[in-house]
Amino acid sequence: MRMRFKPYARPELLACDFHANEPLERKGHWHQSFVRPTQPMHLELGCGKGGFLAQLASCHPDVNYLGIDITDKVLILAKRNIERVYQEKNLPTDNVQIMSLDIERILNAFDQRDEVQRIYINFCNPWNKKLAHKKHRLTHTRQLALYRTLLAEDGEVYFKTDDDALFQDSLKYFPEAGFEILWHTFDLHKDEPDWNIRTEHETMFTEQGIPTKALIAVKRPMSPDELALAIQRRNQLDKEESAAIRAKLGIR
Repeated sequence: MRMRFKPYARPELLACDFHANEPLERKGHWHQSFVRPTQPMHLELGCGKGGFLAQLASCHPDVNYLGIDITDKVLILAKRNIERVYQEKNLPTDNVQIMSLDIERILNAFDQRDEVQRIYINFCNPWNKKLAHKKHRLTHTRQLALYRTLLAEDGEVYFKTDDDALFQDSLKYFPEAGFEILWHTFDLHKDEPDWNIRTEHETMFTEQGIPTKALIAVKRPMSPDELALAIQRRNQLDKEESAAIRAKLGIR
């Protein structure tokens, strides 16, 4: 179901202390936007309603967290969930921020100075129901290449999904983009790690009997030429796959 426009969202977000109103202007200065700028910074890409981010950030005040989503009508829910959780724990919201950004253009708002130690990607759009749209996946090789710019050496990506095809493809994307997959599972809850915080989607899919797939990948050294070649190869593979699907469906 498509979420309705919320006319109150923008004014309420603009008045929020932990909402980054002009994110592009903070490029290169994200650490300084937190009360404790020397703390490590973690991102959640596609933070949605903020349930995961609120729980995670409130449990780790020694880390600065930044949640990113593309639309105010979702971020307003994240803002309220974060406020609620922090108030329940009697904590100041000084280690968490949220902002609106098209993640495919993440380098418009970040550069190497905005070093990030970890990125969380939870239940992102698989884009596998439309032809030639896989390039928009948040774990696609070309997208992972962008994250390398801001990820610290040995920086990590934590990824969870319900979608089998997206997960299988991501197991290829990460190595292509110079990441080593340290751990992965096709059923996260079969032997659930202590660190896992279940998201709203995760709970919903679990109730439907759909297992959560997950992995942890770490950034490894890769030259710009190697990375460019890997992206080129992946783009060609995507084109060939798309052409095969179109031919099978009789689409020109």
